[in-house]
Amino acid sequence: MKKIILLAAAAYIVASGDAQQLTTPQPSPTATIKQNFALSNIEISYSRPGVKGRKIFGELVPYGKVWRTGANNATTITFGEEVTIGGKKVPAGKYGLLTIPNASEWTIIITKQTDVTSPADYKQDQDVVRVNAKAETLPFPIETMMISVDNIKSNSCDIGIIWDNVYVGFPVTSDVDAKVMEQIKNTMERDTKPYYGAAFYYIENNKDLNKAVEWLDKAYAQNPEGFWILYQKARALKMLGKKSDAMTVSNKSIEIAKKAKNDDYVKLNEDLQKTLK
Repeated sequence: MKKIILLAAAAYIVASGDAQQLTTPQPSPTATIKQNFALSNIEISYSRPGVKGRKIFGELVPYGKVWRTGANNATTITFGEEVTIGGKKVPAGKYGLLTIPNASEWTIIITKQTDVTSPADYKQDQDVVRVNAKAETLPFPIETMMISVDNIKSNSCDIGIIWDNVYVGFPVTSDVDAKVMEQIKNTMERDTKPYYGAAFYYIENNKDLNKAVEWLDKAYAQNPEGFWILYQKARALKMLGKKSDAMTVSNKSIEIAKKAKNDDYVKLNEDLQKTLK
């Protein structure tokens, strides 16, 4: 009887094997990063291989050949708005991110193909843009490949490819200023005006600082407890060379921030005041 039960159990395991799938960790885990940039975002999907004691560039990843820039599936990059790469406009949309590694310089390819997993699949006539990027040697190795969005500013960032002891980055820019200025123009014609947001943008991008101060005064009139508004006004006054006025406004910002128990803005003002002396 015991033997019959064991045989029946074995038969069940074999019979049900096709219906059950074994789940194990991915050797090269898939990853998706989504980074806010300009007025939308950049999203990158790829698989992250590990070094695992191998020589990577020049052997596992051959020099001079198209690489899918990751493992397993094709690597894709999606831009939420039109950007510029290598002096060429790239419309909003989803693209393939390919590279051709070499010892000192890589070729970065943004392609319409989003399914390239081997050099044989690649069609150069589908390129949207090609740029060259310097291959920099890192002071320490990175075990798991990583693609990052770095050095983020309001209108520019760098896409970085990092693996083993190599870093390769290429810049992406967006004509965000024209879009924001148009928004400011349109919103300032409405009843509810974004005085603070518009002034902050002017300060951050060194535009008409007198206009920024004017808008901050209007924003403060609407919210007399706005210590953050006064802090930005003090910044603008400092940039205008009006250090005495900046100190007065900053002291008022500290006074209100302390009442609100906001230590962050107290510290920001204290740091600002050190530059006014």
